[in-house]
Amino acid sequence: MLAACATATRAEVKTGDPFPELAAAGLEGTVPVTEHQVVLVDFWASWCGPCKASFPAYARLHADFSPRGLVIVAISVDQDEAAFAAFVKRMAPPFPVVRDKDQQLVRQVMVPAMPTSFLVGRDGRVRSVHRGFHGAETDTVLREEIVRLLDEKPSSP
Repeated sequence: MLAACATATRAEVKTGDPFPELAAAGLEGTVPVTEHQVVLVDFWASWCGPCKASFPAYARLHADFSPRGLVIVAISVDQDEAAFAAFVKRMAPPFPVVRDKDQQLVRQVMVPAMPTSFLVGRDGRVRSVHRGFHGAETDTVLREEIVRLLDEKPSSP
């Protein structure tokens, strides 16, 4: 009985689930409006090697797709504000970067690895989850998924 209860309370966000409202997540920084947008939510940390590799790729995705409506939000799980600030200064991302200092959202979503990105459709539901960043392979898959989501017709109310 206890095992069944423990499983029922697991709150991992997976494909098909609604993604939590970013504005209500207690994040530090300016959270962009994402309602009815295609959103790439990326959880990262300054100490994470693959995270460093992902930022230039996400900058290119931002340049290529933000005019069509893609919003990228990079959420740091760094508790060390200086490490967070140094990373952001060095990488100079063209997309919004916020910090989940208390790791409230990262616990709610149950982020499995650094980095992990969630691609969210206009309907607010997670369409895909990408654990890690694998260079050109991840970039190619994300591009295909983003184009497909941007081409979707918004559903009627």
